[in-house]
Amino acid sequence: MDQKAEKSNLIGGATGEWEVVIGMEVHAQVTSNAKLFSSASTEFGGEPNSHVSLVDAAMPGMLPVINEYCIAQAIRTGLGLKAEINLDSVFDRKNYFYPDLPQGYQISQYKNPIVGEGEVIVDLLGGERVIVGIERLHLEQDAGKSLHDQHPQYSFVDLNRSGVALMEIVSKPDLRSSEQARAYVTKLRSIMRYLSTCDGNMEQGSLRADINVSVRRPGEKLGTRCEIKNVNSIRFIGQAIEHEARRQIDILEEGGAIQQETRLFDAKTGETRSMRSKEEAHDYRYFPDPDLLPLELTQAYVDKLAKDLPELPDTKRARFIKDYGLSPYDADVLVSEREAADYFEAVAKGRAIGTSTATAVGDFNIDPKLAANWVINELFGRLNKEGRDIVDSPVSANQLGAILDLIKAGTISGKIAKDVFDIVWTEGGDPAKIVEARGLVQLTDMGAIEKAVNEAIAANPDKAEQAKAKPALIGWFVGQVMKATGGKASPQAVNTLLKQKLGIE
Repeated sequence: MDQKAEKSNLIGGATGEWEVVIGMEVHAQVTSNAKLFSSASTEFGGEPNSHVSLVDAAMPGMLPVINEYCIAQAIRTGLGLKAEINLDSVFDRKNYFYPDLPQGYQISQYKNPIVGEGEVIVDLLGGERVIVGIERLHLEQDAGKSLHDQHPQYSFVDLNRSGVALMEIVSKPDLRSSEQARAYVTKLRSIMRYLSTCDGNMEQGSLRADINVSVRRPGEKLGTRCEIKNVNSIRFIGQAIEHEARRQIDILEEGGAIQQETRLFDAKTGETRSMRSKEEAHDYRYFPDPDLLPLELTQAYVDKLAKDLPELPDTKRARFIKDYGLSPYDADVLVSEREAADYFEAVAKGRAIGTSTATAVGDFNIDPKLAANWVINELFGRLNKEGRDIVDSPVSANQLGAILDLIKAGTISGKIAKDVFDIVWTEGGDPAKIVEARGLVQLTDMGAIEKAVNEAIAANPDKAEQAKAKPALIGWFVGQVMKATGGKASPQAVNTLLKQKLGIE
């Protein structure tokens, strides 16, 4: 899909504007206990060569046996990408030599992949929406890892990753900026995490991207592309694209030509550098693997997998906006991770995470907008500050829901609620019991509140006169009264009394 260039996505050069065109090949490790063609473990972090079967080491006479669970995971991912599932597919041998590729070839898929065309919808800040076409998803086995820093003269080889199942998800050249590319990979990772088909841990190599970058004048035919290999960070993806696009523009504006090649991104310098000339498909001498029969699926098998899919981010986002009345931004933040969405719903519904969501629309225990505000600002803010994930949150959904229930009942003010949240975060406990034991119950005695209001006005006569002319200043007086009452006064009661005392409509 060749999209019209957005003005904001064009890159200015010395001789005019340029458009960057980006296609991506994302390699996602299949979530599975065993490898694609052997029973060896896929656990991360084992001692070198401790998760290697005779098949992975390519011992003579060893034959691959397909792991059916990996097949199902690829199909589920394809369904999540709204893609065509090919009932007939073939495994091929892709021939090339690496020291950490024991067979001398990789078992992959070429002309007949397991998943065909699909799409990913990417929503960006500002309301921009990009539909990224998926060309294909195919299964292949990973190579091992060469270790060059263990000995001054020799390189070592670790085959723990050899044979691990990978899904290679190939996009069409529909991306037009580094921002779009980052958002696309983020969305792709989110979908696979919802499906539990890939954990998306880029720092462990579970998700990495090859980025094809070219530039052209807006409206002209596609330029020569360069491929940036094995980028393992969303931030680095953006940096690599921006540097490579600028590098190509500089060459073209100086009258040079882009050479199709494979490049690497250096995170320390923020630059790409040449690795090798780009191979073409014929260089790999693909042919059907003679040790594996064609893979034949039934539609009933695919339908059964489709029936068991969870609610995915786009559907959940639409439901959060429609049923909960959330803004698109808040919905986007909450559905980005399945655990975050589950946490929010548990707070809004007043139930344990993982229990049924079959509650009537609008039948909420907590105002969903209040719940979203607390989850996004208070909870996520604290988690980010301390470098934690939501699954490790010291405050459970039940505890946060209990805090918001106390606000709803008028037992505590919003300010006191933040103090209670901090106590629960650091000490744990039942919010209601904490409020009672520490004397944090909201002050609703109108006589006591009126006394504090009168004292605040009497102590600040000049500001009281100013507030009569400029009612917005009443907020300052609210702050003074709340301070005087230790944050316990009902803000609504304080506002009402101040307006009465100052004669503000």
